[in-house]
Amino acid sequence: MKSIRSYEDIAILQHDLDELQKSDMHVDDYNNTSAILRTRHERLLKERELRKSFKSQNEDVLGNGGTDSIIGNGQILTTETAVIRQRLLVVANRLPVSATRKGEASWQLEMSVGGLVSALLGITDFDTKWIGWAGVNVPDEIGQKSLTEALAEKRCIPVFLDEDLVNLYYNGYCNNILWPLFHYLGLPQEDRLATTRSFQSQFDAYKKANQMFADVVNEHYTERDVIWCHDYHLMFLPKCLKEHNNKMKVGWFLHTPFPSSEIHRTLPSRSELLRAVLVADLVGFHTYDYARHFVSACTRILGLEGTPDGVEDQGKLTRVAAFPIGIDPGRFIRAIQLPQIKDHIMELKERFAGRKVMLGVDRLDMIKGIPQKILAFEKFLEENPDWHDKVVLLQIAVPTRTDVPEYQKLTCQVHEIVGRINGRFGSLTTVPIHHLDRSLDFHGLCALYAITDVALITSLRDGMNLVSYEFVACQASKKGVLILSEFAGAAQSLGAGAILVNPWNITEVASSIAYALNMPAEEREKRHHNNFMHVTTHTSQEWAETFVSELNDTIVEAQLRIRQIPPLLQAEKALERYLHSNNRLLILGFNATLTEPVDSGRRVDQFKEMEPKLHPDVKESLRKLCDDPKTTVVVLSGSHHSILDKNLGEFNIWLAAEHGVFLRTPNKKWIRNLPEIHMDWVDSVKHVFEYFTERTPRSHFELRETSLVWNYKHADVEFGKLQAKDMLQHLWTGPISNASVEVVQGGRSVEVRAVGVTKGAGIKRILGQVIHYKDLKEPIDYVLCVGHFLPKDEDVYTFFEPEPQTPVRSSLSSPVNGSSTDHSVGRNGFSGPRGKKSHPFSASDGNDACNENGNGKDTTPSILDLNSNNYFSCAVKRKRSSARYLLSSSADVVSLLEKLADVSSER
Repeated sequence: MKSIRSYEDIAILQHDLDELQKSDMHVDDYNNTSAILRTRHERLLKERELRKSFKSQNEDVLGNGGTDSIIGNGQILTTETAVIRQRLLVVANRLPVSATRKGEASWQLEMSVGGLVSALLGITDFDTKWIGWAGVNVPDEIGQKSLTEALAEKRCIPVFLDEDLVNLYYNGYCNNILWPLFHYLGLPQEDRLATTRSFQSQFDAYKKANQMFADVVNEHYTERDVIWCHDYHLMFLPKCLKEHNNKMKVGWFLHTPFPSSEIHRTLPSRSELLRAVLVADLVGFHTYDYARHFVSACTRILGLEGTPDGVEDQGKLTRVAAFPIGIDPGRFIRAIQLPQIKDHIMELKERFAGRKVMLGVDRLDMIKGIPQKILAFEKFLEENPDWHDKVVLLQIAVPTRTDVPEYQKLTCQVHEIVGRINGRFGSLTTVPIHHLDRSLDFHGLCALYAITDVALITSLRDGMNLVSYEFVACQASKKGVLILSEFAGAAQSLGAGAILVNPWNITEVASSIAYALNMPAEEREKRHHNNFMHVTTHTSQEWAETFVSELNDTIVEAQLRIRQIPPLLQAEKALERYLHSNNRLLILGFNATLTEPVDSGRRVDQFKEMEPKLHPDVKESLRKLCDDPKTTVVVLSGSHHSILDKNLGEFNIWLAAEHGVFLRTPNKKWIRNLPEIHMDWVDSVKHVFEYFTERTPRSHFELRETSLVWNYKHADVEFGKLQAKDMLQHLWTGPISNASVEVVQGGRSVEVRAVGVTKGAGIKRILGQVIHYKDLKEPIDYVLCVGHFLPKDEDVYTFFEPEPQTPVRSSLSSPVNGSSTDHSVGRNGFSGPRGKKSHPFSASDGNDACNENGNGKDTTPSILDLNSNNYFSCAVKRKRSSARYLLSSSADVVSLLEKLADVSSER
């Protein structure tokens, strides 16, 4: 990218960046700048370049005492806005300040500590406001008003929660249910039998609190804001926000681990939480492992489709990605240069002179592995007596949840172990472990980091752990060694320079301590350099910029995707056209179209899905429509004719089984609607299907007369996909390598069928039968085609699609030997052998030949006189479709048919 030399360049680049967030302009107003890039990675790389250029230029302008305004493209840009500052609403459970009430309308505010606060402190390129709970109960109006005003000065907006709600939502559902589960501690044992009612009340309080957060966000939201929801406390927030305004840009980020699907599925409210999070545009995690677990939970529990980009639900993609958090390293690097911290460092060096310093900084929590760490240190002292007076472990254990019995028990356990080790290996003047049950201020912590030789972080399960980052940032001169648990998220970022350990393996940790203390200086420096480069480049600012950049681009991509999604069918429009037509054709699918739903929001019943049943509410409508002489109803399905007979045998309706190969006329006579085809491949394919069915639990296959279908919808998702892949490789290289068959892959099914057996080809033959049976004199002037069809069978939608600007006109045909003359089906009608428009329904077999020889023109009457406005193709529950419209469910199909039936009966 060329260097930026003028203020006009900045204005041009700002225009480019705005254009990157729009949908489909190909070239911008500046001929000397970029065209709008079409792929996601191109857009993100371009935006990254632009932001870096902005930063560089802004620093130059400010550093050289530049002018107060920058003029470009007819607008004035101040130097403050030369760097793009998008407004960012950070929504978290707690605000980054602690509030203490000093009077009726007076408050004292202090900056809080924590990983999220530390990370977001370094964010400067966004106009950031923080929305959250202030951590205090403020029931009176005067207190709420004064606290709101005080927090406004720190760009914070409070959410006021009462004590009862906090107890159920925060202490109950968040800390007693979600937090242990996400850290692999499982659900509380005492809740298993005794708290059915309390669990539901906690979950209700959780949803209520999330709605209260959403109400505050809605109050302060302006167009173009980015809303960034944080952590497990607010998993319902994306759903609440999108229900209020679907155009909001909403991202959600989890700061804890996300457990494997086997752990998450034990949660009673598992599905509701997953669906609420999936409403967000972008879902972020610290590591790829957590993102993978989330996608796996969505596929295994919700039955959705996992893709490399995220989770897809009927065309709606929720992007899921890993965004490793960072810190503001400059804050720590600058701090250790302060005179007061240098003095503190000298004091600590004098105090621990002649001894190597090991440091642990953790919350006193079950997941931090403090007992395991101390026991490993004891093991090291046992095996290395020469080090007894030469090493000291400083363990800072910040108290947390001191009123909870489990935490009180942990505190006693740690104190007992520390006392035993100090009594065993200590002396009158020194002890091997200095344990502090309190937090340190920022300056004191930086001084400790700076004099540490070995940092020991042994988390049993940790979302990220930024202590490791802070330690590395303060080690410019010491170049100490980092021993890091492989179960901390930071292990994936700092694993190259740190010594990774399994904190449960006491012997391994003890030997790692010995290795770290004896490590050669050259190796120490290389390891530190590796870690330092990562910490200083992967900062909190970069983390936030990357997330927001991805979120902005996700919105762009979603808008492009929405343009490809057909709109919902307006029933009134279809009804009006139906009312004013004289010869109507209704083509209806069966499965997931006319069948009753089997998923009632709970577990999908495999047995019921294998035995589809006609929706009870559609029976009367079908009867009325079949009795209307102006309406022809055809049910077109891939199922065996016995299933259609069982469900629809009582109606005087056209039934087309196996994609139209078999046809039942209204007089209930089944005929074969396709010339003889070779089926010598069936036995070999059947053996393959039987083999994989036996080896794939909960899979099954269906043997039809012209095809075989293997379905693994209810099998384990990942295992089913692997089995399907193996099956396809075996089929293509063996049983069907030379057979005249097609392999059709569904969402979780594999079908092998004869070439040319599609619903589009089937409907062409069916029309010939309908014409002959009813002896139609008037052309069909209205077609409604509704179904939940596989992409391979969506040629039935395009079959009736009129040519642009002109209506489709096709000649009549009388069937010969139970079948009309077949032709290949094109996108906008029927293509003859030479690719030109032809008439598939000829009055005689020789008619097409006559036309091909140029001996005159077709004089047969037209059976399709279909104006474009009188054709309605609708895909059911499938947003990626070539149909014109969408219907959300079989219930919508039932409703539409009821309205059409009422019109038919009135006339």
